[in-house]
Amino acid sequence: MSFNIGLSGLYAANKQLDVTGNNIANVATAGFKSSRTEFEDVYSATRLGSGSKVIGNGVRLANVSQQFTQGDINNTGNVLDMGINGSGFFTLSNNGSVSYTRAGTFKVDKDGFITNTDYTSRLQGYGVDANGKIINGVLTDLKIDTSNLAPKSTSLVGSTINLNSTAAVIDDTVAAGKFDPSKTETYTKSFSTPIYDSQGNQHSMDQYMVKTGSNTWKVYTLVDGRNPDGSDPTAAATPPVASTLTFDTAGKLTQVSTPSASGPVISSDLKFTGWVPGTVTNGVWTANGAAANPAGITISMAKTTQFNADTARSIPTQDGYATGQITNLTIDGTGTLFANFSNNESKAIGQVALASFTNEQGLQPIGGTSWKETFASGIPGYDAPETGTLGSVVSNSLEESNVNLTNELVDLIKGQSNYQANAKTISTQSTIMQTIIQMT
Repeated sequence: MSFNIGLSGLYAANKQLDVTGNNIANVATAGFKSSRTEFEDVYSATRLGSGSKVIGNGVRLANVSQQFTQGDINNTGNVLDMGINGSGFFTLSNNGSVSYTRAGTFKVDKDGFITNTDYTSRLQGYGVDANGKIINGVLTDLKIDTSNLAPKSTSLVGSTINLNSTAAVIDDTVAAGKFDPSKTETYTKSFSTPIYDSQGNQHSMDQYMVKTGSNTWKVYTLVDGRNPDGSDPTAAATPPVASTLTFDTAGKLTQVSTPSASGPVISSDLKFTGWVPGTVTNGVWTANGAAANPAGITISMAKTTQFNADTARSIPTQDGYATGQITNLTIDGTGTLFANFSNNESKAIGQVALASFTNEQGLQPIGGTSWKETFASGIPGYDAPETGTLGSVVSNSLEESNVNLTNELVDLIKGQSNYQANAKTISTQSTIMQTIIQMT
């Protein structure tokens, strides 16, 4: 019996050395999770039990469990390198065969799909609709769309403006005070804002501010120096139309009045309609074949004030843009992939999904730093990073192995000692057997 006990000890010590050696071998493997050996003793028992004086029959390997503790996150500089800071697994699909990994060393194949290192499995996540909105709940193969970003015509312009309350009043009822964009003495201040038509052509929208009373200003809006329909604003037959801003005694805007066929339109916004995009060459205006936003352009004036300070405007905002070519890719903590374009716009093109399990220890290792779902692990739950208990995605970085090399070297010494001690047990039993044989 002692021989069997010693043999079981040798087998156990050998498995301990195997596991320790595997941990050491993978100390530099991204996303690798260390394992440990778990042993249990062996007793012989009858149907009535083992009794109180039964000697054990040795040891056996109970389990090799992986330790899903966090590894260090180190920067690599590669945008498609992704580490998970917290719980969760990346999901990979190879023609429907699903696996899970913590190794975020991803590449792009010839078709633009994000895959693992050997290009066999595609990273799973959520797609986007035509407006760049994430479609949650349906996993799909993540793909980097390198097509150009289509232009968008301007529909909204916003800014913060202060009009100097002490500015001189301009009498526009006399010929010398009639507004003329070519004569600076006929307006108080001008502001220019770039806007875009349906083909992505840039135009200059100019607003001319004219103080006509103590709390009253007029605003003339021209595009590329012309009226919205392209007519000459200096011609007697096509004079520009002004909107009127009215302020209270505290300098706060009370209303914006714009003339129309049915009477003045009163709002906190200017509505810029009837614009026909065109170009001016040698003073001659021609339509360029593009279209303006069909709903017109809304110019928000709600943040306009009249205080005793310089007439000035903050940096304007507008929602139009020209055609853009993709320049780079960024990934935020929620796993959302953003394509950045040459026109300074960005667009979401997908979102990485993370999987979680009730029992991570129940996952089956399949090699390639990957695992498979089993009955013991439970079914996976999918969601976006930073949702619930799921960790965040760190782009340009990889999660290193969680192997503690110092501990493994100590375990190596322990395993060697255990092996030698069990070998000594067998050697001692052999000596005893020889003594008994010599007595006969």
